[in-house]
Amino acid sequence: MTQGSIRDDVIAATQHWLTRAVIGLNLCPFAKSVHVKKQIRYVVSDARGVDDLVVELADELRLLKETDAETIDTTLFITPHAFADFTDYNDALFFAERLLGDMGLAGELQIASFHPHYRFEGTAPDDIDNYTNRAPYPIFHLLREASIDRAVDAFPDASDIYERNIETLRRLGHDGFDAWMRKP
Repeated sequence: MTQGSIRDDVIAATQHWLTRAVIGLNLCPFAKSVHVKKQIRYVVSDARGVDDLVVELADELRLLKETDAETIDTTLFITPHAFADFTDYNDALFFAERLLGDMGLAGELQIASFHPHYRFEGTAPDDIDNYTNRAPYPIFHLLREASIDRAVDAFPDASDIYERNIETLRRLGHDGFDAWMRKP
């Protein structure tokens, strides 16, 4: 399998997750618009650890900051070769957040986190609530604060999204979620 086809497979799996779970279950009511407008950049990182991550992520943060939002509104920075363990991912997320601050981009950009084994504090590993942030690969989602502000202004009940997501997933349960995700 070539490097290009691996990247294509990673992006395809990520796009399937985005369209089926995030958009299809309306876990993020803001995602559909940027998806339809093709304003999402998908980056498959070669990072094998935190040092690689910081270098590649700095480049992507700069690119996002310097690119017009109409072209790239958000970036899904996918790390299929690193951070398979959720604890390692959380450690990497700490360094990613620190990088954001060191680059002077806190308040302008932010990072949302998604992982195949995502686990909210106080939940069991197999708790369906965790699936709101589960993705096929460890992902650092780079977002523009201005875009978030506009989306929240357009969606008056934004603070209720998390609770609605939990209700949706609990209603589906594990079997329902798995069946939903198997659909093309």
